[in-house]
Amino acid sequence: MGKNVVVLGTQWGDEGKGKIVDLLTDQAAAVVRYQGGHNAGHTLVVGGEKTVLHLIPSGILRQNVLNL
Repeated sequence: MGKNVVVLGTQWGDEGKGKIVDLLTDQAAAVVRYQGGHNAGHTLVVGGEKTVLHLIPSGILRQNVLNL
């Protein structure tokens, strides 16, 4: 049976959710992101390359991860 992990923010502003999700995506089959609009952004470093995201899921930089 699979396992689901939810990262939920309860405050406005930077809580570090993007960094946590990036760490978890290495072992994830899918990443689902829901929010009403863009955010302040989160910075990911994958394969030594730095990328800043605002709207798309953190898992988008992982080849074998479904992003919704």
